[in-house]
Amino acid sequence: MNQIFEILFSQYRSYTLLHIWLEIIAVFFGILSVYFARLNKIWVYPTGLISTSIFVYLLFKWSLLGDLLINAYYFVMSIYGWYIWTRKVDDTNVTPISSTTKKEQWIQLGIGMLTIIFVYSVYQIFDKWNDWTAYVDTITTAIFFVGMWLMAKRKIENWIYWIIGDLISIPLYFYKGFTFTSLQYLIFTVIAIFGYISWKKNLNNTLATA
Repeated sequence: MNQIFEILFSQYRSYTLLHIWLEIIAVFFGILSVYFARLNKIWVYPTGLISTSIFVYLLFKWSLLGDLLINAYYFVMSIYGWYIWTRKVDDTNVTPISSTTKKEQWIQLGIGMLTIIFVYSVYQIFDKWNDWTAYVDTITTAIFFVGMWLMAKRKIENWIYWIIGDLISIPLYFYKGFTFTSLQYLIFTVIAIFGYISWKKNLNNTLATA
């Protein structure tokens, strides 16, 4: 048991107590945010803003540029998504769950490609191509950027991107030495699977009554 604990948490010896608690708090609110997303509740955004703002600070301190960019983007898109989710499409209804249109599929492809180009350029400028994780970061950043945009638009496909990105992030963050964050992504994966199922039922019921 001690050996397992040592493997999982030994890296935290070099961290300050403040940073450890901040990571735990950010993880807690991050899990809350994904849980509220699964329930299709607007609280996904205020809880997400708390989590991402803390992670932006921590990732800046840890010099993890790619991860910092992801969370900074989450913060901005959370504000945008909060607006979209509460905007009324008519006198009584807010933006509903829906599937992507052909136009939106092209847009998400464009977001993914532009994200890869942007992250590649930033890593070049700051000379961050010093580990294989930088290449994985580039891909996961693109995946999460698209996923967050789709969630803000209340598109069911967002969950597919979250599941893929989360599965990649579990071992990636563990390798980087952030066990709590790695466990967060494990929980994210489970919630995302149930989130997709829940949103799919909602969408099918909407189509059935249309």
